[in-house]
Order: sequence, then C-alpha cells, then structure tokens
Amino acid sequence: MKSITHHKYNTSQLTQEDFTPVSIMDSIEKTRQALEFAYAGFDNATDADMIDSYIYEIIALQKRHAHLVSLAVAEKQPEEPVSYTHSPIRTLVSHVFG
Repeated sequence: MKSITHHKYNTSQLTQEDFTPVSIMDSIEKTRQALEFAYAGFDNATDADMIDSYIYEIIALQKRHAHLVSLAVAEKQPEEPVSYTHSPIRTLVSHVFG
C-alpha cells in the first residue's frame, strides 16, 4: 500500500521571474546566440528527426532576427512630421486666402 505525503516547498528555493522590458538590441544578441547554438546542433545532428528539428528552429530564429532588426531600424528612424491635418488642397487654400 502506498502512502501519499504532502511536501511543503521551501520558498527560498523558488526563483522569481524577471519581467523587466528587454531592449531590442539585447533581444537581437540573444537571438543571434540561439542561432549559433542551433547551427552547432544542426552540424552535429545525425538523426533525421533532429536534423528536421534544427532546420525549423534555424528558420524560426532567422525570421525572429529579421523582425527584430527591422524594429531596431524603425526605432532609430524619426517619424516624418505631418505637415497638414486636412487635405492638401484645403491647406493650400488656407495659405493662399489666409
């Protein structure tokens, strides 16, 4: 006969998640490192299922990297100021007729 006992968890051993925002550059670096690990795993894989797994992982990481780079580029480019709030014709008329 089995007995069931309840164990209490020691709260000092539990880790707390860190939900602070990560910069785009940090995300790009972490993605680049993950991509290097995936390439290394692919190079050493011998099983067909593992090779497929690494191929999917590499493709996903490449797409993530491209997305993060496009976000970083967009973040560095200032937004073009809107020169008018109405139609261009209305702006022209208001400039001409005061």
